[in-house]
Amino acid sequence: MKKSLGAKPLVYPAPAFVVGSYNEDGTANMMTAAWAGICCSKPPCVAVSLRAATLSHGNITARRAFTLNVPSERFVREVDHVGLVSGRDEDKFAATGLTPVAGELVDAPYVDEFPLVLECRVLHVHELGLHTQFVGEVMDIKADESVLDQKGKPDPEKLRPIIFSPSVRLYHGIGELLGKAFSIGKG
Repeated sequence: MKKSLGAKPLVYPAPAFVVGSYNEDGTANMMTAAWAGICCSKPPCVAVSLRAATLSHGNITARRAFTLNVPSERFVREVDHVGLVSGRDEDKFAATGLTPVAGELVDAPYVDEFPLVLECRVLHVHELGLHTQFVGEVMDIKADESVLDQKGKPDPEKLRPIIFSPSVRLYHGIGELLGKAFSIGKG
């Protein structure tokens, strides 16, 4: 028998993404977000849900753009720091030593040191309750060549993304390869 945990925003794994946006004065800003993921194949879209109280919420609303940055494990301290402070109180890029790069196709910065970046333009906005969901059409994906496989696709073992455990507030790395999708379940 399973134990009821009640109604909570809980799913495993949760990503530890960093959302890039520009402040009203043009300063690059970023925040850590776990309430995010793929939401459509065609057009390619991702969604991120933010509280209205965040500076990033206002930035994305004003500029209709954001980047979704996928940090590797070696940046876990920086990712955590970015989630602890507000861009109203500190320049997070300066504080972490990370480098903002202007998006080529959207009005939002990305993090140069992070190996995978999605440039997104806001396609839809949904008020959900405490959070607003921004659906962003992926205009481009940029990847460091060091995290690509022989076919030019991101390799999770090279990327080494950070996974967040929301209920216990812990960061994890990825585990071992279990098998090839759309294959291991066949007869």
